[in-house]
Amino acid sequence: MPPPKDVVKIAIQMVGAIPQLIELQQVPPGAPPLPGRDPLGPADALPPSVPQSKPLASVLKDVCDAWSLPNAERYALQHADGRQTYITELNRGEIKNGSILRLTTSPDQEAERLYSGIQSNNSDVKTDSLKKLASLSQDVTFAQEFISRNGLKQIFRIVEEGNDTGEMLAHALKAFMELMEHDFVSWETLSAAFIKKIVSYVNLNAVDASVQQLSLSILENMVPTSRLLFELVKKEVTLDRLLTHLQVTNVQLQLKAMALLIALLLAATDTERRDMMDYLWEKNIRQFIHKNIIHSSEPLGDEMAHYLYVLQSVSLNLCERRMRTSMDPYSQEQRELLQSLRQTAFESESEAPASNFSTERRRSLCAKEFRKLGFMNNSNPGEDLRRAPPGLLALDNMVYFSRHTPNAYSRFVLENSSREDKHECPFARSSIQLTLILCEILHVGEPCSETAQAFYPMFFGQDHFFEELFCICIQLVNKTWKEMRATQEDFDKVLQVVREQITRTLALKPTSLELFKTRVNTLNYSEILKLRQTERLHQEETLAVPVLELRERLKPELLELIRQQRLLHLCEGTLFRKISSRRRQDKLWYCRLSPNHKVLHYGDVEEGVRSPPIESLPEKIPVADMKMLLVGKECPHTKEKSSGKQNKDVLELAFSVVYDVEEYCLNFVAPTRYEFCLWMDGLNVLLGKEMTSERTQTDLDVLLSMELKLRLLDLENISIPDTPPPVPKPPSNLNFCYDFSHAEQ
Repeated sequence: MPPPKDVVKIAIQMVGAIPQLIELQQVPPGAPPLPGRDPLGPADALPPSVPQSKPLASVLKDVCDAWSLPNAERYALQHADGRQTYITELNRGEIKNGSILRLTTSPDQEAERLYSGIQSNNSDVKTDSLKKLASLSQDVTFAQEFISRNGLKQIFRIVEEGNDTGEMLAHALKAFMELMEHDFVSWETLSAAFIKKIVSYVNLNAVDASVQQLSLSILENMVPTSRLLFELVKKEVTLDRLLTHLQVTNVQLQLKAMALLIALLLAATDTERRDMMDYLWEKNIRQFIHKNIIHSSEPLGDEMAHYLYVLQSVSLNLCERRMRTSMDPYSQEQRELLQSLRQTAFESESEAPASNFSTERRRSLCAKEFRKLGFMNNSNPGEDLRRAPPGLLALDNMVYFSRHTPNAYSRFVLENSSREDKHECPFARSSIQLTLILCEILHVGEPCSETAQAFYPMFFGQDHFFEELFCICIQLVNKTWKEMRATQEDFDKVLQVVREQITRTLALKPTSLELFKTRVNTLNYSEILKLRQTERLHQEETLAVPVLELRERLKPELLELIRQQRLLHLCEGTLFRKISSRRRQDKLWYCRLSPNHKVLHYGDVEEGVRSPPIESLPEKIPVADMKMLLVGKECPHTKEKSSGKQNKDVLELAFSVVYDVEEYCLNFVAPTRYEFCLWMDGLNVLLGKEMTSERTQTDLDVLLSMELKLRLLDLENISIPDTPPPVPKPPSNLNFCYDFSHAEQ
């Protein structure tokens, strides 16, 4: 008779003793104790509707009795592998069948021992205690016990006194970080002396690198928690000091300094953020990043790529205020900017100054010149800039173009004003629409993603990036307009082609604006047509009935090929990042499928580990225990974040595997949409379901297209009829058949 489903068989180890094999009955997740009852109390305290299970205290006593150990209350069970968490009544339901546990000192005893150890006068004992504390503090049960003994106060004292340095101090700061990670204590309760000491470790030069890294991480976590802490850190840790840390050769120290800089920028107000960015650009941080980080000999890590993306996004979002501001017809400054466009283009060609004309003549002349500039409302050109976005940002771009490249500006305007009316390219109208296109492509005004890493290297190689990019692209509009021989009716079509030219060129990640300019000008209208034609040919399918029938016959074979590819990808595994609602986590974990497709292996890994061996991943989920797949808002880890502002990117990349009888969840946030699709398909294959991702259809279409073309090579230039040729009627007699029976006789 098989054991009940809520009973697991486990092994318990102890140093110097023969392991015990026991059966442990689990409490269903979410089964609460009766009100007023101790959750660690006897099993008969549970209501009849909840399956009774042996309390952990009784299980521990039986284990200790088997090894003749007195005082069972001083012991606890702990996972032997992985994070080595303590087993409690709350998490005992997570124990898997076949797990290996070990008998160890109980969390309260260990917390008491380490609390005494970190106060020892013996430096070796103190160092070992702090090291052990930093390791055990990852466990929530131990952390609770240690904090309840005022353990954090003791760590504060160690740091504030400043007598300990180097390794001992690093362990103390690491333990503090792990304890604060559990959110039992608010960051706002930290003393001024403690914060001042942490700041001093960042500001001093003669400090161990590991201590500086941990200090920077602590400050990074403090900044988002309150306005008071943000102002304190911003005041004490200057931007100059952070720039000094960014220029070191220690990659990890550089990374932590960048993390704190980004945290400060995100927590700042719009005005503070603008001032900070202006100061950073004055200090040439853009050029330093471009030369020493992006083009460094060391490969760029995922964390640094994300921070560069955020820095780029924060900088571009400084344009949002102007983008969302309509032109004010009563603003003298804005009217003067508008008039400067006209004067730069036409003042030199006027035979007499406009001031010599009558008011009516001058108004008529200005209206004519604004029409030549390409404004749709030439009598009141400010009306063209009332639409927001792009608002005043379009005016800023036009003025920048006219002042910094006056020759190109004059050539654009005069060349088009001398063309026939129907073929002139309207500068102002094109500039307004182009500014809107650039804002959409560069995501100006959109919040930063928690996971994105897509930054443009050329952004860090150029001052006034947005304006300089506009100057290149507005000349591209004129060039493409002429190539298409466009008229006013073709305006939207031309701008659509220009959008495609910009998007395709940006996808190549050019390292400088000069390279972007070269490539985007090479990608002319005829090249765009060729690319569209090629893509269309790849997507088009022959609609003849026989070909459609062949297509249907090929589908099962090709779907099986896709299934095998998805499973192979799961076997190779993927690196996932842990994300919480409070902040972006530095922790990574890896998940991969066993070669026999029977077990999912996963576990935490360090930064830089790309493909850990399957033996190094301690956690396992048998495929047979997997029940279902949840996506997006259905996932428990996205519901946990519902209290804050939902991040669209995380929702689109989130999925969870529900497994075991009690329906636990393994939660994922895929690094990219591509990985999301492959894991969704692979997990659906393991569950015996259809592959439903958009990537499946794309891959199937590509494979079908290739296979059909190969099968139909011999029929090239031969038209395939929609219907098969008719079968001829049978002959009136079959006398023409040879009778072999006569030959045999």
